[in-house]
Amino acid sequence: MKFKSKLIGLAASAALLAAPLSQAATSVWKVSKGDDYIYVGGTVHILPQSEFPLPEAFDKAYQSTQSIVLEADLPADDDVQAQVAMMQRVSYSDGRTLKSVLDDNAYQALAQYLAGFGANVEMVNNFKPGMVSTMMTVMEAQKAQMGDKGVDAYYDKLASKDQKLAEYLETVEFQLDMIAGLGEGYESKFVTMAIEQVSDFKPMMTSLIQAWRKGDAKTMVELVHEPVLAEDPTMYKAVFTDRNLNWIPKLEGLFGDQDKEFVLVGVGHLVGKDNVLSLLTNKGYKVEQL
Repeated sequence: MKFKSKLIGLAASAALLAAPLSQAATSVWKVSKGDDYIYVGGTVHILPQSEFPLPEAFDKAYQSTQSIVLEADLPADDDVQAQVAMMQRVSYSDGRTLKSVLDDNAYQALAQYLAGFGANVEMVNNFKPGMVSTMMTVMEAQKAQMGDKGVDAYYDKLASKDQKLAEYLETVEFQLDMIAGLGEGYESKFVTMAIEQVSDFKPMMTSLIQAWRKGDAKTMVELVHEPVLAEDPTMYKAVFTDRNLNWIPKLEGLFGDQDKEFVLVGVGHLVGKDNVLSLLTNKGYKVEQL
C-alpha cells in the first residue's frame, strides 16, 4: 500500500497503544483518577455516511457526559469572512508562490495531478504546501465518495442541538499555522510525497475506518504513524508529538469538578508513540478501553 497518511488526522487526521490495550473493542476509553473520570474517543475526521451509526461505545460515552471537548472550533462553511481569513493564513504573503519554492519536477508533478481533477495548478499557486496537501486529501475523499464530515462534526452538531457545552483544545489559528508550516524548507520533497501518498486514498481509508471501528491499534499505527515517522519525522512531531504534549495539561484540567466530559480527538493522537493515553497513564491516570 503506497498511501502513507499525512493529514488524515486533520483531516484527518488518525495503532498499538503504549498503554495496555490488548483486548480492543472500539476507539473509546475511560480515563479516571480515583472516582473522577472523563471519556476519550478517537475520531475519524472524514467518514462516509454509510459508516453511521457509530460504534455503540461512542453514544454511551456521549449520553453519560455533560459536555464535549473537541480539537478546535471550526467556522461554519457559510461563514465567508472566516473562510477567507483561514485561506489567507495558509497562503504566501511574502511574494513567494508554489512555483517559486518547488523545483521543476515537483511543480510539474503537481500540475499533472491537479489536471486529473480538471484543475489548473495556477489555482493553488498562492497556497503553501501543507494546505495543498490538505486540499488533495479532500479531493481524493470526494472522488472516492467518502467525503462526508466525520465524527467530530457529528458530535459538534449533536451537542449544539442538545445544548451541551463544547470546549476546545486548540484555536483554529493554531491549527492553520501548523498546516501552513508543514513542508517548510523541503517543499519539493513534501509535495512529491503527498502526491504519491494520495494515490491509494480509498483502500487506505477503508482499512483505517475498519481498524478504527474495531479499535485495532496495531493496524492504525501501521497505516498512520509508521510511514510518517519513516519519511517525515518533522511533520510527525508537529502533527502528533507536540500537540499531544500540549493537550495533557488541558486534559488534566478537566478533572476535579462535577462535570463529566467526552473528549473527541483524531484517533491518531490516541495510538502509537507518545500518544495522549500513554502520556496520561504515565501521570498516574487509569485508562480502560470500552
